[in-house]
Amino acid sequence: MEIVWLILVGAVVGVLARLLLPGRDPVGFIGTILVGIVGAFLGYYLSDVLPGDNEGVPWIASIICAMILLWIARMVMGRRPTTRDRV
Repeated sequence: MEIVWLILVGAVVGVLARLLLPGRDPVGFIGTILVGIVGAFLGYYLSDVLPGDNEGVPWIASIICAMILLWIARMVMGRRPTTRDRV
């Protein structure tokens, strides 16, 4: 049940990361949700290793991880040439 919860949280995290990281995204809406899901998994497990009270930390870590992954996707995919660029 925890994995299903992380997938749902990941969808929200992906949308939040896209809103907090301005600019055009080459991955589209579905890609943004997938980035959010991966970011939620990473943020949840990275915050789990922190000592002490971690209330709220998984959400923040998930959003930060998703923003980093979205930035990496932008750098890797870059700007795709359009048909107008070829003329």
